[in-house]
Amino acid sequence: MTIKIEKLKKTYRKNLRFSKPAVDDLTLLIESGEAFGFLGPNGAGKSTVIKILLNFIQPSAGAATINGFLVSNPAVRRNVGYLPENPYFYDHLTAEELLTFGGKAAGMGKAQIAKRIDELLERLKLSHAKKQRLRTYSKGMVQRTGLALALIHKPQICILDEPMSGLDPMGRRLVADLIVEMRKNGQTVFFSSHILSDIERLCDRVGILNRGRLLYCGGLKDLLPATGGGLEQAFIGLIEKDEREQHGADLAAG
Repeated sequence: MTIKIEKLKKTYRKNLRFSKPAVDDLTLLIESGEAFGFLGPNGAGKSTVIKILLNFIQPSAGAATINGFLVSNPAVRRNVGYLPENPYFYDHLTAEELLTFGGKAAGMGKAQIAKRIDELLERLKLSHAKKQRLRTYSKGMVQRTGLALALIHKPQICILDEPMSGLDPMGRRLVADLIVEMRKNGQTVFFSSHILSDIERLCDRVGILNRGRLLYCGGLKDLLPATGGGLEQAFIGLIEKDEREQHGADLAAG
């Protein structure tokens, strides 16, 4: 097992008397070498789960492990690459300088870093802007640079929060091709996205979250309706059904 989440809960206090669960009793297993799509509407708890996996925040209950180690263990980060939803870097740096820093932080040698930078920037169509300051980059270029930084050390596990955000169709194709390549290389890709067509095309399995609770985890063919509708139809139907049930429960409790 690469990523294991057991009975995970994260609660934020709204005031002295009430608290709100952002993640509620989540159990999830991500196998080594698979591409796993993590779906849910805004505010469903996806980014909270990702932040817990990266040890940015602590869970209120439960545990998360990567390759058998608690995510709080610093050794875990050697094998993990991460792209945040809205990457932000020192804008006076060039892409080359940023990636060099990332490679050094990962313990890579100088020649190895230089070779890897050239490989990634070529794949992501950024070679021409290698020595430009990041302040001159478009949002899509910054996003692709962030992906290059996440991949600089060839991590075993890639955790990507909305990797297609801000990308034009060409950029989305470049990122999709990289995810396909990572799967072929046996790397694990765990990513969230609102672009369901990309999830449908790239993922082995998906997990669907709403109000911090896991509604579905499994293969796409078991989720898609027999009518032949796509992932979008199945996703919206599942979320709407859960919202109706939760609304009824809220009324009964209130």
